[in-house]
Amino acid sequence: MYHQAVLLRESIEGLNIVPGGTYIDLTYGGGGHAKAILEKLGEGRLIAFDQDSDAISNKVADERLILVEHNFRYLKNFLKYYDALPVDGILADLGVSSHQFDVAERGFSMRFSDMLDMRMNRKQTKTATVVLNDYSAEDLARIFKSYGEVQHAGALSRSIEKYRKSHKISAFADLKNAIGHFARRGKENQFFAQVMQALRIEINEELEALKEMLEQTAEVLREDGRLVVISYHSLEDRLVKNFIRSGNFDGKLQKDFYGNVIRPFGEITKKPITPSAEELSENNRSRSAKLRIAFKQTSKTP
Repeated sequence: MYHQAVLLRESIEGLNIVPGGTYIDLTYGGGGHAKAILEKLGEGRLIAFDQDSDAISNKVADERLILVEHNFRYLKNFLKYYDALPVDGILADLGVSSHQFDVAERGFSMRFSDMLDMRMNRKQTKTATVVLNDYSAEDLARIFKSYGEVQHAGALSRSIEKYRKSHKISAFADLKNAIGHFARRGKENQFFAQVMQALRIEINEELEALKEMLEQTAEVLREDGRLVVISYHSLEDRLVKNFIRSGNFDGKLQKDFYGNVIRPFGEITKKPITPSAEELSENNRSRSAKLRIAFKQTSKTP
């Protein structure tokens, strides 16, 4: 299986699909969410995005589906191109696909000896190997601290800098040799998961793309249209939560002259929805998923 769709029932219900509407799947992947949307769509239209060429090969034969091979940060441009504005609902499953983790040559996993890659878009040139061998110790410390919340990020980065003077860091084994002594006994997997997350976020500009996409959703959704987002770590979830609640990424509420909060969205889920015990037993990789659902608020006339 290329990828098992996470929180499938809950996310599709959250979209509140209207037959004949226009919906967006921002992370097509294996097509699990897209197929479920199409089942309810009637004569409507689904526009899906994925920057991974492997995912494009999963396209289902359905004339209602347009699959765009680009990052979702270009959402508004392509909706204009396809004359699809405004849209009725947007779904984003922000996780890395099982395929990307399970195919050794993609270089996303600690389980394989292949070269560290971690590119979602394989047309770009920046890989994990490039970052580890070419970034300064200061830049490495920044990404490990900011994107992985790794302790002792400065010392860890200096250790990488020292190691690569005599060894190129190409595979996970090299990275382990360079910084493995920083991992606490019994917490090795957690430590390296944080390091790998930081590298992946940097390589794919994940947080920058997420911010750009969220800002565009407020522009492209029709009033009462739904925004459904599944995140997998605190950095993503914080951005999604703050944007839905305040219209910005700092979470600071802005008010009009009368004291009314100014924000484009209203919350449908005050707390995130998480996978059921049944889903966790069937798909352990869903354990960190958090689903938030919002609706585009009606514009108020002064």
